[in-house]
Amino acid sequence: MTEKQSTTTTTALESRGTTALTSEAGRTSIADTVVSKIAGIAARDISGVHDLGGGTARAVGALRERIPGSRTNLSQGVSVEVGERQAAVDLDIVAEYGVAIADLAAAIRRNVISSVERMTGLEVTEVNITVHDVFLDDGQDDVEPAAPRVE
Repeated sequence: MTEKQSTTTTTALESRGTTALTSEAGRTSIADTVVSKIAGIAARDISGVHDLGGGTARAVGALRERIPGSRTNLSQGVSVEVGERQAAVDLDIVAEYGVAIADLAAAIRRNVISSVERMTGLEVTEVNITVHDVFLDDGQDDVEPAAPRVE
């Protein structure tokens, strides 16, 4: 389909009041949890994202994963607002040390927008990213903390 044909088809659909999710045959609603799972998976697919969620969410997620038979919460660190035609996504991430955060954020935005729009038909209006921490894989997790400087 050429760009002109695509524009004509889109304009014709919009003038009749129909979109990919609303047609003469009925209406499709997409739950917030669906969009948050898609966005969470898309964000985790990007190299340089260590984890999603702030400190508390990651701690609760770590406890949840220790329970036998439990599953990873794919929407951890993701909040969304979903309307009839549009969605907005907020992501809380932990970046790996050494990754350029601006480039990482741009890659996350591209992947989240394309995944959500392709799978749901919703227009993604914004993807806001908050970097809560930087992951250092230096093996210091097993080292005891230094003595406090003050008593």
